[in-house]
Amino acid sequence: MVVVHPSTPVMLCGAHVLVTKQFIDQSMESKDGVVEIDCLERGLLSDSGPLEDCESEDEAVLYTASFEEMEENYVKYQTAQWVLYSLLLILAWGIGLFMILYLPVRRYILRKDIRSRKLFVTPNAIVYKVVRPVPFPCFGDLKKEKHVLLPSVADIVVEQGYLQSLFGVYSIRIENVGVRRPPSDDVQIQGIANPVAFRKAVLTRLSNMRTEAFSRQVSAIEDGPNLRMGHSPAAWMSPSKSFRHDSFPHSGELIILQKLEEVGSSVKRVQSLIEEQYPQTSEPVD
Repeated sequence: MVVVHPSTPVMLCGAHVLVTKQFIDQSMESKDGVVEIDCLERGLLSDSGPLEDCESEDEAVLYTASFEEMEENYVKYQTAQWVLYSLLLILAWGIGLFMILYLPVRRYILRKDIRSRKLFVTPNAIVYKVVRPVPFPCFGDLKKEKHVLLPSVADIVVEQGYLQSLFGVYSIRIENVGVRRPPSDDVQIQGIANPVAFRKAVLTRLSNMRTEAFSRQVSAIEDGPNLRMGHSPAAWMSPSKSFRHDSFPHSGELIILQKLEEVGSSVKRVQSLIEEQYPQTSEPVD
């Protein structure tokens, strides 16, 4: 006969909660470290103070770029570029023949790439997400998520090369603030439908952020004299601090008195030394 103690369900429930908590902790530790760092940076730069959930922050989207309209032109542009490289390599080493045979797979990868792209502007960052198949799609996909903080953005450059102009394809480049680096280190995105509107949305948000920061500085400067004029120091200081504040003007006088005493004592010592070296002999007068 098995006797079940009344506290056994409670213990089982507590063990279940403990196991669930450990599973959640392990799942949180298995996340991508880069995304967590980006979330921390966005939280530190935000004015809300405590860090908020990244997913709830990403919901506040100010502008969303589109790639669907440029899918056909983008695939044609990349195909033409691939064929040109293949012809050059055929004349050089003959590797271009394999590149031409690989062209259908290349077009499949390009279509999957541009259809999975997501580019949008949030109040604190530019977010770019893409799922790109590997060169051999049977081995899976490569997921990429990039967060560029808006305070670190210097400019959005819209570029279009000669071959891109034939197919109406544009590319944007996000320049960072700070030490000038080669353009290859900047974030570059091709195939965006309306790059000028995206650039305008980013620069408008940057202008609003700088205006808000300037207005806060001005309000802080204006509120400083009002606080000093409206409240006496004794009203907002503790008694001990006010006592120290009241006695502070007299500290200069005390220092001067101490210096004078030191000078007087040094003069007396000099006089005593002189008297010891040249003693005055008093002679009796008849």
